[in-house]
Amino acid sequence: MRLRPSSLPRFVLVGALALATTLTAAPPVTAAPLTNEARKPSCADAGVAGTVEEQRLDNGVVGGPSVPAEILARSGFDRQVALFTKLLCAAPSRAAATALVRVQGEVLWRTATHRAQHAQTAPALPSTDDRGLYWARISMALALRQWQPHFPLGTAQRDELIRTLEYSSRGITSTRFSPGVQKVLVTGFDPFTLDADIRIGNPSGANALTLDGRRWKVNGKTYEIQTLVLPVRYTDFDQEMVENALAPHYRGGPQHADLVMTVSQGRVGIFDLEAFNGRRRSVSSIGDNNNLWGGGTVSAPVVSPSMPAGPEWLTSSLPLARMAAAEVPAQFRTRVNTSVLEIPAGQTTPVRRPDGPTAGSIASEGAGGGYLSNEVAYRNTLQRDLRDPSMPAGHLHVPVLQFDPANKTAITDPTYEANRDQIVQGAHAVLRAALR
Repeated sequence: MRLRPSSLPRFVLVGALALATTLTAAPPVTAAPLTNEARKPSCADAGVAGTVEEQRLDNGVVGGPSVPAEILARSGFDRQVALFTKLLCAAPSRAAATALVRVQGEVLWRTATHRAQHAQTAPALPSTDDRGLYWARISMALALRQWQPHFPLGTAQRDELIRTLEYSSRGITSTRFSPGVQKVLVTGFDPFTLDADIRIGNPSGANALTLDGRRWKVNGKTYEIQTLVLPVRYTDFDQEMVENALAPHYRGGPQHADLVMTVSQGRVGIFDLEAFNGRRRSVSSIGDNNNLWGGGTVSAPVVSPSMPAGPEWLTSSLPLARMAAAEVPAQFRTRVNTSVLEIPAGQTTPVRRPDGPTAGSIASEGAGGGYLSNEVAYRNTLQRDLRDPSMPAGHLHVPVLQFDPANKTAITDPTYEANRDQIVQGAHAVLRAALR
């Protein structure tokens, strides 16, 4: 799906070159970041409302300045957003805009993974900080939504451009393995619960950024790791983003993976290897990043309208015992989590089962819960069963990322940074154990 350079409009190529030069030559901005209104391009219609997720771009802590703007400035991604909007205003046609969005989305992803794997110096945010990628994508999506081009652009065509941005900036269009290596696919998630704390990141996303394109030697074999980061949005799951991202690596051929591990943020202090994945959504206490709910409860769980046919329960095929023995930083522990919440056959009341589901039960919560973490695990292992039942596949919940309890306003602190790095270190150790 990658576009050949020769097929791209000249202004897209010039812009990509300018972006690469800008990002490598200039330090992050240290002046006060711009507000969302000040960042709007000349071709934007500010009267077009963004999504709930996009409307958070101006949110601060207790009425303070925009946290997303500060994160963008201190990570350097504000320059990428500015160049994207400038090039978008200059797009001469829909075909040129499509090429621009695809290329700039992939450049955003490549910039984020390169940054995550190379040390940064103050005042820049540390390399493993995943939040710049998230807020850059949100800014670029809002720019596309408010863009007033010089040519006709229908609603469906604009939606397709936003979809192109989503797929290309999440690593989905660039999970291409090299020949002659063992192939490992790892996923992560965006930050979420941003209404509770606009400052937060997601260590599963940070883990994905640090791993993309890496090669590890384990027991004499060379493993290449490709990664992608998924949205915390029910709509994207309903539109089969997970299947679109994973299915190519379950099919036969040169892109067939040897192991697929989905990853999300779970519980405080624990690396959970989820043994059983449930088919249904049941979380009613929290919405997604657009404040939409999944529609289910623990007593009446529901199935996504796009979910392929499958059983109520699926089981991880990762080497869980070996992974649970991995050496992780001392403040954490690992475990194989077999606890589920089920509605037993012929009954209506949910029952907690510490050792997995019983025959004929309805899945209320998998070991990973009843939210999108459990659902990505189920969709992953369902693809395994449909396409390659011998594939090692399953889900890892990494510990919750936490700020210093005394820090109520700053976008980072030493505790937060150390905690994120230690979670990433532990996640790497668990994955290495799987490959051994």
